[in-house]
Amino acid sequence: MRLECTKVKARVTVMKKLKHEAELFKAALAAGIAYAEKRGAVVFEPTDSASDKALYVYRLLVHDKKIQPMPEEQVAEKTIRHRLATWHAHQLPKGDPLLE
Repeated sequence: MRLECTKVKARVTVMKKLKHEAELFKAALAAGIAYAEKRGAVVFEPTDSASDKALYVYRLLVHDKKIQPMPEEQVAEKTIRHRLATWHAHQLPKGDPLLE
């Protein structure tokens, strides 16, 4: 009997850090909130946390097929912030100060 050993490569997702990621996230969150409220999907309360708003905006954008969904085990505050910042960066015109 011969046993074969196979190597299993772990699937590792590496996020490329954006230069102005914090500012892009803030702008993305504001744009996402405006999009969600204009669409009539939600009315956010002043007491809602930024994390809750970000998760809702992320799920709404995935539902509306504006962004690709992440595997459920990767959905966390850090990855949501990065995904929203990346989404907003793609919406900005070339030459925008946040892209430099």
